[in-house]
Amino acid sequence: MTSGTDRLTRTRKKLIEVALPLDAINAASVREKSIRHGHPSTLHLWWARRPLAAARAVIFAQMVDDPSAWPEEFPTEADQKRERERLFRLIEELVRWENTTNEELLEQARAEIRKSWRRTCADNAEHPRAGELFDPDQLPAFHDPFAGGGALPLEAQRLGLEAHASDLNPVAVLINKAMIEIPPKFAGQSPVNPEARPGGSSAKASLIERGWTGAQGLAEDVRYYGQWMRDEAERRIGHLYPPVEVTSEMVRDRPDLEQYQGRKLTVIAWLWARTVKSPNPAFADVDVPLASTFMLSTKRGKEAYVEPVIEGRGYRFDVRVGRPPDAETAKAGTKLSRGANFRCVMSGVAIAGDYIKAEGKAGRMGARLMAIVAEGDRRRIYLSPTHEHEAVAIEQLPDWKPEGDVPARLTGGTCVPYGLTTWSDLFTPRQLVALTTFSDLVVEAMDRIKQDAAVTDLPEDGYGLDKKGCGAKAYTEAVAVYLAFSLSKVSNVGSTITSWMNDRGAFRETFARQAIPMVWDFAEANPFAAAGGSLETALDKGAMVISAFPAQRPGWGSQLDAANQNASNGKVVSTDPPYYDNIGYADLSDFFYVWLRRTVQPIYRDLFATVAVPKAEELIATPYRHGNKQEAEAFFLAGMTEAMRRLAGQAHPGFPVSVYYAFKQSETKGNTGTVSTGWETFLDAVIRAGFSITGTWPIRTEGAGRILAKGTNALASSIVLVCRKRFPDAPLATRREFVAALRAELPAALGHLRSGNIAPVDLAQAAIGPGMAVYTRYAKVLDAQGDPVSVRDALALINHTLDEVLTEQEGEFDSDTRFALAWYEQHGFAASGYGMAETLATAKNTSIPGMVKAGILESKAGKVRLLRPEELPEDWDPAADRRLTVWEVVHHLVRVLEAEGETGAARLVRQLGDIAETARELAYRLYAVAERQNRAAEALSYNGLVQSWPEIARLAGQEAPAEQGGLFRDGKLGGLV
Repeated sequence: MTSGTDRLTRTRKKLIEVALPLDAINAASVREKSIRHGHPSTLHLWWARRPLAAARAVIFAQMVDDPSAWPEEFPTEADQKRERERLFRLIEELVRWENTTNEELLEQARAEIRKSWRRTCADNAEHPRAGELFDPDQLPAFHDPFAGGGALPLEAQRLGLEAHASDLNPVAVLINKAMIEIPPKFAGQSPVNPEARPGGSSAKASLIERGWTGAQGLAEDVRYYGQWMRDEAERRIGHLYPPVEVTSEMVRDRPDLEQYQGRKLTVIAWLWARTVKSPNPAFADVDVPLASTFMLSTKRGKEAYVEPVIEGRGYRFDVRVGRPPDAETAKAGTKLSRGANFRCVMSGVAIAGDYIKAEGKAGRMGARLMAIVAEGDRRRIYLSPTHEHEAVAIEQLPDWKPEGDVPARLTGGTCVPYGLTTWSDLFTPRQLVALTTFSDLVVEAMDRIKQDAAVTDLPEDGYGLDKKGCGAKAYTEAVAVYLAFSLSKVSNVGSTITSWMNDRGAFRETFARQAIPMVWDFAEANPFAAAGGSLETALDKGAMVISAFPAQRPGWGSQLDAANQNASNGKVVSTDPPYYDNIGYADLSDFFYVWLRRTVQPIYRDLFATVAVPKAEELIATPYRHGNKQEAEAFFLAGMTEAMRRLAGQAHPGFPVSVYYAFKQSETKGNTGTVSTGWETFLDAVIRAGFSITGTWPIRTEGAGRILAKGTNALASSIVLVCRKRFPDAPLATRREFVAALRAELPAALGHLRSGNIAPVDLAQAAIGPGMAVYTRYAKVLDAQGDPVSVRDALALINHTLDEVLTEQEGEFDSDTRFALAWYEQHGFAASGYGMAETLATAKNTSIPGMVKAGILESKAGKVRLLRPEELPEDWDPAADRRLTVWEVVHHLVRVLEAEGETGAARLVRQLGDIAETARELAYRLYAVAERQNRAAEALSYNGLVQSWPEIARLAGQEAPAEQGGLFRDGKLGGLV
């Protein structure tokens, strides 16, 4: 634990405590969600993983000084702004996915971190613990005590830090070991497989002559031995996954299959519908399908569907191509409505949810093959089921089944009420045979790796990965861990919770969402086909990720309870704790744990010592674990406060701590009976733990469509809190003193935020940071009665002061604009009485006729209204406008941007001069008004203008005349990032 000497630490503001290029970070985070090839998420699934772009930017800005912290080097605001813009440009490049492995750029970032670190060490050369905490030649280590999917420690390692990751969940620990601990042990190691050696048959053997960098050699061995696993598994159980032959009989009914007649096609998927006995007594012996749809493909021109054909007292499924005659019936399958409500295909009677649940719990739910998806010539071929293919799926029973219970309660749904109560219930017999075969082959592959490693330069030691070894035994186990991960990938697309996406012709994996819901018609993947559910695909994706790991600085993954750990001592901390009751990670991860335990327990005996993932200590508010909602909330808050208290006491005193929080609008009642949002509750817990808050940054990972959600805070998928330890001798303050400090400090803070071109949609949330920095610098803020001002009241005062500051800044605008802004706040673009408008115009020192002449107002029939952007003249020339207003400039920019894009807006900006920057300031104010008045479309326009501003400025600067001054400086719009 750090001691009281931390009070002697000299700290300077870091970039993250002043400003961030948030728009670039958010854009990169949104884009990253669609990236699969080479992304760590494709190595092993984890829920709610932080975007690498956000993690990289946050840790960088957490460690690099803000220019304002060095007035001796950057004495003026202009100097500080230029330096800050330089750092912003570096971050903007750093967060791009294409630059994830760009060593030249990464080294620039590391150099900035080292430069700030040496400054910090020089500042603290006389610190009592300087030798321990402030060694200029050794960067401090990094720790994430809630490591989860490992994005944060991985990016810390990429930025040159020794990374430590801990978590209570053994699956998370293993993921972190695979990402940050194992690759550095074998960095630069050549593969041991015979094909990659000099003289080997593989063309890749030539790589050994020029060297294998990073974890490339390790990745190559994962490919090689994984391919051996796949081939050996196919030799043993390939008969369970036969091809489908297109017969002349099939072609007679389906002329579209003529080109495939006589060919044996590889099956990609078997599509099954669950069945129950018909509730109609007349058909009580018939297993009828519970199909949520009969559509197999909805792609235009490639439609295919299933038609149930009644034959006496039974039925069969026929696959048809083209649009179904009754599209609505085909789309609905046998489903009647939401939930478990179906109709009997034989009689048409309703099958109620309670009946289906009873049948499932009694073990009488079955499955019927509806269709076969085969691999055609560059397209999917949908075929009717055959008896042979239905029979082979159940002809061999598994020798082993995973133990353990599926969680009976999950946010998002669970399949347990329908009789799928154990993990083995989630797999068909054929899937269980395949997964156990793959698991066995991981162990067998280890024998081959050991033999091949014996003739390489790897030292022969007896220490495995659990003993921190890095010789032949440890290397063998390392490859086995990644092979086991491929098994996890296969299981995620190889369970009966996997479904078929008929709009894409692809699998929807088991964990398409953070739940294990009931799936009525499921898709069984062929693990030997070259498709999404195959072992080969899992291996290729995993190897691609492994080869891109930084593997430069050492890392460690450990199983620790965050509320009782000491691993953060003297380290830089960034962490992403669990989010109240959103996700039950322990419950969900048992799905993978049961297979990983079977496969790698001999490697990590302590990590997989328990039958299931530990749950009692997991820091989430789950009422079914704690008796009721109140007890669950008390458990969560107490545990999270203790975890935050440990971080406040242990984290390196030279750096702030960053904490991610997933914002929810839902409100909860605390023990005091007062209503507070989860956001306020979490803030309160952080403050009680001994932190002061110096920044709040909304990190969005959703597309632009969500920015119109009501309430600014709801727009961010997570918020990064920037915290520093608050010392025990912090002073008290009155409410009046707190408000005075807000009014004094918030205007400058807003200027810094805008310098980062923060989107108006994010401004209110980001402004909470400097506001809370004022609130939390005091031990308490007391009201007139001597009672503490609560977090909720403090947030209200911060928002009120923000409005005041924005209103005061209206003084920079011309009289016409001040009128228009006030009128817009009351009436928007709607018409209202002339007399009211005239009174307001007099107060704003302007006139109605003058504003009509200026082209911003229409006045007729005793009514006045502001002109919408689309009503403004397209041939407007600002140079010829004798009464140019900021209001007019903003709305012409909106008009041109929406009609012609950023290029058109840039052409207009080149004509505007310095007023363009003032127009951007007005756009912030207009967004705040539109959002508060629920004018969603208008808010979107103003937000879009500000977000597009950097690109507009860049395009405008490219063609700016050399002699033009004021608006452009060094090719950029004056005052812009």
